[in-house]
Amino acid sequence: MKKLMVLLAAVSAVPSFAADYKCNGEHVEKGGSTQYTVKTSGADYTVEKGGSTKGKAVKRNSKLYVEVGGSTVATIENGKIEKGGSSWATVSDAQRIYDCPGDIAATLWVLDQAGKL
Repeated sequence: MKKLMVLLAAVSAVPSFAADYKCNGEHVEKGGSTQYTVKTSGADYTVEKGGSTKGKAVKRNSKLYVEVGGSTVATIENGKIEKGGSSWATVSDAQRIYDCPGDIAATLWVLDQAGKL
């Protein structure tokens, strides 16, 4: 019985999710292999794969605008991801897939949903 209780305690200590991707410096890795590079310039981010820009997030006032080819795909503000003025997801949702700082995770999530990654 004591072994069972120790086993249950160990299992309950494991997080309920593990992100598919993990940030390591400017690299976004999956299974230890770099999938994307996120370059930072001030409060702005550029996401690249193989040297090609996939999209960027540009800070304007309090919002972060996720852009592809100069067109805004979504905005990020106060932990919310919005598309066309409507709630699309949360930064927490994005961090379940991308174990990265909030704005970077949300940017990657938006680009993935837009089919740009």
